[in-house]
Amino acid sequence: MAPSTKHIQILLQISRILFIILLVYAATTKLLEFDQFQIQLGQSPIITRYANLFAWGIPLIELVLSSLFLVPKYMLLAFYASFSLMVLFTTYIILILNFSDYIPCSCGGVLEELGWTEHIIFNILFIAMALISIYYLEINPSTKKNKIS
Repeated sequence: MAPSTKHIQILLQISRILFIILLVYAATTKLLEFDQFQIQLGQSPIITRYANLFAWGIPLIELVLSSLFLVPKYMLLAFYASFSLMVLFTTYIILILNFSDYIPCSCGGVLEELGWTEHIIFNILFIAMALISIYYLEINPSTKKNKIS
């Protein structure tokens, strides 16, 4: 049985709210603990050279993305961009875990308490949520006309 338009709208609202919470929380944590975040990025074997750029860029991107979720016209873009960001973060974690002797953790707050496996699972759940939301916003004809506002 296919989900009703009402159920799809609820799913999209929940996905949207969860992404806003995640992105604002992540950006705020990074900015509140900016010096530590910047040092940890500088210790990364992959992005050391660009640590300063990433230290400012990542929270800025997260805040911009969370803002896009507030404008219905840009929600599909926000889901695509969030999907891409989560895939990049997850890929980065996997690369660091498999190819680096030193594993810096630049996560803050509650996410810092997660182990690496749990962090990857958490990211995969958000990747799946973004994909499902993209499907219902873009591909499924029943929601294309009734985009959430």
